[in-house]
Amino acid sequence: MENQKPIRIVGVPMDLGASRRGTDMGPSALRIAGLGPALRKMGLEVGRENDIAVPSPESRDPESTQLRFHAEILSTCRELAVSVEKILQEGARPLVLGGDHSIALGTVSGVASYFREKDENIGLLWFDAHGDMNLPDTSPSGNIHGMPLAHLIGRGDDELASIGGFKGKIKPENVALIGVRDIDKNERNIIRESGIHIYTMRDIDERGMAGVAKEALEVMNAGTAGFHLSFDVDGLDPSVAPGSGTLVAGGVSFREAHLLLEHCADSGTMVSMEVVELNPVIDNGNETAERVIQLIQSAFGLAIL
Repeated sequence: MENQKPIRIVGVPMDLGASRRGTDMGPSALRIAGLGPALRKMGLEVGRENDIAVPSPESRDPESTQLRFHAEILSTCRELAVSVEKILQEGARPLVLGGDHSIALGTVSGVASYFREKDENIGLLWFDAHGDMNLPDTSPSGNIHGMPLAHLIGRGDDELASIGGFKGKIKPENVALIGVRDIDKNERNIIRESGIHIYTMRDIDERGMAGVAKEALEVMNAGTAGFHLSFDVDGLDPSVAPGSGTLVAGGVSFREAHLLLEHCADSGTMVSMEVVELNPVIDNGNETAERVIQLIQSAFGLAIL
């Protein structure tokens, strides 16, 4: 079972993919709130932590208006992919702390590369208020944190889509996008045509999180070696997690999120996880980080009884 493997934490203090500064402090916020001790208290082994060095936006020129900070994000994600793949090769589970959601280009590429060497595929749970399926020519902002999922299924910019030396890190039919409630106009058709499975807040309201979680796990585990969990803090309702720069009202409740992550843990097939878009600059006394740690504990197997 994946639940028994040690955890290796990697911090990626990057906010190059977003418009608002502050997500670069997300890894520190989680560490200050006690992430490592909380996992060890569960009896889990937490190995040596590592960070990926990231340049500040102020020190660089965005260059492109369609792909802002393309070179810097590409370089960072390539390094992250190598780090994540090495953790898996050493028999541990990566827990990556962001940073904005563009870091998923590196995390998922590393996980997919590891399993590709074993002739296996992985599934992907993308928990997010947004679709993150924009392409360079459809993005209204040019911010890469709104594009990673499209690139991970092989679309968009060739270099971003080819991190690790191959395109199509995840098959669309093995992707479950949960919590969506804010999609850009030109992004809608991309999502509809992509073949991914999408569960909006309406689906959660009508079917309940338990039903959505069970179906999503079937989607992600169908013919795969397991799944990666990409957890965007803005998927939560702002009343639960005010510390994110991309807040959208009407999100997933604290208890619903716990239930989803408890199902992930129960499945025993979560091979890796990342947490993104935590912005302590606009948080209330680091309460978002404290709540997110509780959710991470659920994902790694903490149960009420």
